[in-house]
Amino acid sequence: MPSSISSSERAGFVRLTASDRPGVAQPVPERDVPARPWRGIFIGTLVLMALLLAAWEWHWRDAGAPGGYKNSNGLWSIQRRRIDHGEGGATVLIGDSRVLFDLQLPVWERLSGHRPIQLAIEGTSPMFALEDLADDPAFTGRLLIGVAPDIFFKGAQRRTGLLTYYRKETPAQRAGQWLSMHLLEPYLAFDDPDFALFTVLKRQPWPLRPGRPFLADVRKLSVIDADRNCHLWSKVENDPDYREQARQIWTQRFAPPPHGAPSRDRTQAIAQEQIERAAAAVIKLRARGVDVIFVRMPSSGAYLAYENKIFPREHAWDVLITRSGAPGIYFEDYPELSGYTLPEWSHLSAADAERFTASLYSIIERDYWLTDKQP
Repeated sequence: MPSSISSSERAGFVRLTASDRPGVAQPVPERDVPARPWRGIFIGTLVLMALLLAAWEWHWRDAGAPGGYKNSNGLWSIQRRRIDHGEGGATVLIGDSRVLFDLQLPVWERLSGHRPIQLAIEGTSPMFALEDLADDPAFTGRLLIGVAPDIFFKGAQRRTGLLTYYRKETPAQRAGQWLSMHLLEPYLAFDDPDFALFTVLKRQPWPLRPGRPFLADVRKLSVIDADRNCHLWSKVENDPDYREQARQIWTQRFAPPPHGAPSRDRTQAIAQEQIERAAAAVIKLRARGVDVIFVRMPSSGAYLAYENKIFPREHAWDVLITRSGAPGIYFEDYPELSGYTLPEWSHLSAADAERFTASLYSIIERDYWLTDKQP
């Protein structure tokens, strides 16, 4: 039976259906591509896409966003592989964002003659890196472990799977990281996770669901280079509104724990577990000649008050130093490590980070490490 709508009834359009081809097995409908100015449509689409991208880039540049690199798993893996490729005797820095933002690699290199390997990760306890290095016989250098009590003693893990990525990174992933680093990231301000469209939509003032309080995510705080040298974004320091927003996000942590959160006794038990894990790893490192030092990085204001309340020095830091047997530098014990500007209470301004790095290195060189080991 012929098709109910014949090709003659649809001027300018020809379609062959199964009824038009009797006896043909597995009939496949055929449809002619309509005559359209496809070249013009393609060019117009490219122009529209370029205009939209340019507008999005202009929007974030106007907001003060710099071009820079993404602190991706691939970027971290590049630095971790330096140990595998002959730099096992280097100085390695691990910790959370305070080590990442506040210790400046160029300053350390100028003073020591060698550029450290920066393996700190924001919002994440250094325990995973500490235990990984303790199990890696290729690492024989020096290790600085930054301690932010709220992260270290809680065993916070924001970047889970990082070691798995480093160990199983595929050639395609390495190539993608290289292309992104060299062709996109340094030139596009909007190519930052904090400026992604869905991230922007998520933090709009949507109506709250009953029983589901809104918790704002940490906003962009830093600018990072290709070798993971990092510093606080100037907007946090110079824009009062943005700085206050960053502080308000931190204060979410200071509120009483919600129902179902670990009790104070459980929090202290977790801290003791972290101390025991750190002590075991440090003992293993020192047994093969690795110099280890803990540094209590600066904090101020409401953040410092919160840390002192939840993890008092005598119950956390002092126990860590005693159990591990490693030396420790507590910022409040040294005048040259105190009195710096921390715009949002947790990280040093870019200028102060350089001065802090120089002061910290001088203390370490004077009291602990005579010179850096040769990588």
